Amino acid sequence: MTGDHQTLALVLFSAFIAVTLAITTWVSRRRQGSAEEFYAGGRLFSPMENGFAIAGDYMSAASFLGIAGLIALFGYDGLLYVVGFLVAWLVVLLLVAELVRNCGRFTLADVLAARMRERPVRIAVGTASVTVSVLYLVAQMVGAGSLVALLLGGGGAQARTWMVIGVGALMVVYVAFGGMRATTWIQIVKAVLLLGGAVALTVLVVLRFHGDPNALLTTAAEHSGHGRDFLAPGLKYGGGWTARLDFISLGLALVLGTAGLPHILSRFYTVPTARAARRSTVWAIALIGGFYLMTIVLGFGAAAVLGSGAVRASSASGNTAVPLLALDLGGGSGSTGGTVLFAVVAAVAFATILAVVAGITLASSASVAHDLYASLRRPRGRERGTERGEVAVARIAAVAVGATAIGLALLARDLNVAFLVGLAFAVAASANLPALLYALFWRRFTTRGAVWSVYGGLIPAVTLVALSPVVSGSPDSLFPGPDFAVFPLDNPGVVSIPLGFLMGWLGTVLSPVGTDAARYAETEVRSLTGAGAV
Repeated sequence: MTGDHQTLALVLFSAFIAVTLAITTWVSRRRQGSAEEFYAGGRLFSPMENGFAIAGDYMSAASFLGIAGLIALFGYDGLLYVVGFLVAWLVVLLLVAELVRNCGRFTLADVLAARMRERPVRIAVGTASVTVSVLYLVAQMVGAGSLVALLLGGGGAQARTWMVIGVGALMVVYVAFGGMRATTWIQIVKAVLLLGGAVALTVLVVLRFHGDPNALLTTAAEHSGHGRDFLAPGLKYGGGWTARLDFISLGLALVLGTAGLPHILSRFYTVPTARAARRSTVWAIALIGGFYLMTIVLGFGAAAVLGSGAVRASSASGNTAVPLLALDLGGGSGSTGGTVLFAVVAAVAFATILAVVAGITLASSASVAHDLYASLRRPRGRERGTERGEVAVARIAAVAVGATAIGLALLARDLNVAFLVGLAFAVAASANLPALLYALFWRRFTTRGAVWSVYGGLIPAVTLVALSPVVSGSPDSLFPGPDFAVFPLDNPGVVSIPLGFLMGWLGTVLSPVGTDAARYAETEVRSLTGAGAV
């Protein structure tokens, strides 16, 4: 990229950082000592505000950079991510949004602890939540590295490393000083910027092809290097039984994973009522649905305007397709329009990464402090008196989680960000979702069943990823040299998700202690009516 690109993009980066830090400073002047203020922003956000914040949290670098890149490289098969990410919200809307808001207080573990023994359940769910959050954070960090590499003309590994570290440092500042209130407003600002940028690029792509979708798709197929196969299923997931099974596995993970993501579920606690939580979800679905429709246009537009070969040459995983498309639509390299549009899109992508990592870091630090620390250290009956200590631990946990995500992101820098998010969804769907659904809808579900369900999904999911081609055995692996890939699929969902449900059932059946009928009845009434909800 030229010096003009770098200068303008860096100016826009700096402007967004200045605005978000100003928001954080403003919020930090308010009292942040209470857990409700730090974790849930005082529960003062309206459904529309929370809907925009949820959309900002969900429309991550995987959506803006990764999905468009996959469509540009693999055509029809890249659409699976769009369908999976969007359909997943129907599961959230119909099954969990209101019930989670009524049963919980700050975290997913609150829902299960409402009717079971707190300590083992909180430790299990807290561990799973931190694992999911770290995997999701890695994807955002990889997106940050790809962005700066493009901005600096493919800059060296050192530049990408410093970008990842810088994003990690900023997210720690947002969470530690601003809590949920600052994080929410950052996500709202980012959602508006991202939707505006996506609309502008989509309009330019449509105008380039004179509003003719057939011309867009035909040109994309011609420039893809695959001909008509680019518009048909099977380019990525049609090579044999392993690829087809991987397709099913990924679909299950995407559709079921959203309802188990800690940073998404925690957003339902920022509104005052369960009805507001449902209305927030409706707002989010409308915004997210419109955005994903635009990513389809951007993905095929990148293939048509740039060609799949050019996208792959810039980034083997396709993460830079949208910024390159913006550069061409604005007039090409060296033009004023291209420079401005490229810089704006790069800045929006950077804003996307910062906002999402702030939300994920807050959710993971809440799990560490409210679930793990509180379960292991807090004396019984002293919940209110330890809130300030809990918030202090959450701030320290944000630093530890950020450092872990930075280290893993430096290893996974060459993987597609949407693919990495797919792994996080698989772990969430395997470990969190079975226990959550059982706790809400199965009267006989026990503490042992909950613990077995979480670990029975979490351990196989993480183990299968470690033994898959993602980690070793291929040129695109994290460790391309050694080969210990004994599990043939890239995504473990097709195996680990059923195991999570199976182990929850088995643990309940084999539990020597039955369910507490009175606590279940109380939880059922609370979840359905909101009576007694915080």
